[in-house]
Amino acid sequence: MSPRIQQLAAVLLAAVVVVAAAQDEPAAAKNYQTQWDTVMSILNCKSDSLIPSYICSVISKSRWGWASDDPNDDDEYTPDHPLPAPAAGRRRWPVMTSLNLTKYVDALPRIAKIRGYGIRHGRPVPIKLTIGMYSKTWQFHRDMPPTPVFVYGQSLQTATFPGPTIVARQGVPLAVEWQNHLPDAHILPWDPKVPTAIPKKGGVPTVVHLHGGAHPPEFDGHAFACTWTQKTYTYPNVQPAAGNIWYHDHALGLTRASLLAGLLAAYIVEWPELEMPFNLPSGEFDLHLVIADRQFNADGTIYMNSTGAVPSVHPQWQPEYFGEVITVNGKAWPFQAVQRRRYRLRILNASNARYLNIRFSNGLPFTVIASDATYLSRPVTVSNLLLSPAEIFDVIVDFSLVVNPNATDIELLNSAPYPFPTGTPTNDSLDGKVMAFNVSAKWQLGDDMPMPEPVNSTTAPEIGVPFAKVTALPPTMKTRYIVLYENMTSNDPNTAKTMNLYINGLRLEDPPTETPISGTTELWHVINLTPDNHPLHLHLAEFQAVQMLQLVDPDIFKTCMLQHNDTVACNLSQHAVGALQPVPEEEKTWKNVVKIPPAYVTSVVVAFRLVHNNMPYPFDATAAPGYVYHCHILDHEDNAMIRPLTLLR
Repeated sequence: MSPRIQQLAAVLLAAVVVVAAAQDEPAAAKNYQTQWDTVMSILNCKSDSLIPSYICSVISKSRWGWASDDPNDDDEYTPDHPLPAPAAGRRRWPVMTSLNLTKYVDALPRIAKIRGYGIRHGRPVPIKLTIGMYSKTWQFHRDMPPTPVFVYGQSLQTATFPGPTIVARQGVPLAVEWQNHLPDAHILPWDPKVPTAIPKKGGVPTVVHLHGGAHPPEFDGHAFACTWTQKTYTYPNVQPAAGNIWYHDHALGLTRASLLAGLLAAYIVEWPELEMPFNLPSGEFDLHLVIADRQFNADGTIYMNSTGAVPSVHPQWQPEYFGEVITVNGKAWPFQAVQRRRYRLRILNASNARYLNIRFSNGLPFTVIASDATYLSRPVTVSNLLLSPAEIFDVIVDFSLVVNPNATDIELLNSAPYPFPTGTPTNDSLDGKVMAFNVSAKWQLGDDMPMPEPVNSTTAPEIGVPFAKVTALPPTMKTRYIVLYENMTSNDPNTAKTMNLYINGLRLEDPPTETPISGTTELWHVINLTPDNHPLHLHLAEFQAVQMLQLVDPDIFKTCMLQHNDTVACNLSQHAVGALQPVPEEEKTWKNVVKIPPAYVTSVVVAFRLVHNNMPYPFDATAAPGYVYHCHILDHEDNAMIRPLTLLR
């Protein structure tokens, strides 16, 4: 037997042992996970692999379903080749009791960064990156078994939860080739009765959306199948800084499952000329906090309820996903050691449905400098921050304000009920905690000399951007009424179950009704007839709330709207006369997520142009396939609180 054949036989034998153990003995499977990862990192199903492609194909259909490396496997999607059956029938361990996980024992991971531009003759220039989607395992807590996840990375070995942060440069285009290396079957349940992406050649379909980016429609990561033939996306990076946006999967009907599995990551757009005068903390003092709740089975796998709220209508879909384990940068309740100085915290709520109302246990304030992708006109200091799913706040926290001169542990706490705002209160020992900051003692004689502080390092910036205000743009040209509905099985509040959620009574598949002219601004009155607060997200556009007006007799108005779906026939002007709720100061800038409270009419100015220079888009925003807007509670978006958005010339 030749050495190559001997090597091949040894590797295949190891793979067979691991696969058999995983399939037949779930308890033993977790003990074999490390060996399995090693085997797969060797095999990796590449053309230069040790094993033939047909054997790799067989292995890819194992319990974890490792993906083919063929970049053409996901180029088209049609109903002719349905996805494998949902994961509901898989053998599952009981849901893990998270009270036995010790908090603040894992250090906060520093997310890897990828520079999204090159340097030539001292100037930034466009480049191309290749980023893949991989199936592997991730250690969420030191005392948990490894968890199967879907993650982004430049290779299987370097892929992480969350994925690497791409650091782009304002005005410098970046091309990204997205490669799908995911398996034949999803690791989480999905509902076949919800309109879902169907891959032509098998596997888990994906499409990447740069959330908050300004880019042509063909690079938007649209939920419709026709755009998935595009392999390389080019991002112009023309949106304004602060540049705190993110990228995540947007496959039709699978968004909630694929983000829950881990397909999410941060994206920064640097603008040095604008940002240098702000004197912001940088380097090790500039931290991303990507917060996401999860629930786990006892074997470490992610738990997702596989029984629908109304099984006869939707066998597996539930209206919201909530987990009691709060993860930050992929670790459950981590800690971060900090010096007594200013830090910049870029906080992203990447949860499927959970709102976060965060504060420090010792009352330390947040100085908010930006929200989502844009700086404020001037910083705002607050004691707590309410983040909807997909919302970002960019804050300065000054740990030199901690009074205790000795080492101090400060907790970051969460008090947002779920669903928000009137759902279940948080548990003080579980989802009421987020992470801890260990503040170092003051420097004393004999200690190693600390790094010198930059000038004004203990003061917050005093300036922002002039274009943050609505008045920086021309007046709105058109007014629209957007109505959010939740369709129930009955009118009895004690027994009614959610069947779906619509916008203006329409589905994604229905023809577009929102057709703004590119380069203009509009005023949208968004009417929430559901009991939940909804995070509204528009692809491409920047927008901000300017007024929140409470509905009087909302049940009467809702009953009429369910019958007629007509704000004029239902006398909106007679109902929108209630209390006026002020827009929080920290949200008065151009955003890509706006909270829509229940029983309110929230007026939103929407800019279909670049807000920082008051110019039209430098690309054709009217091209096919257009864009979408939707609720960013992912379970709502999938079924089916999402509508097409088509721009006109």
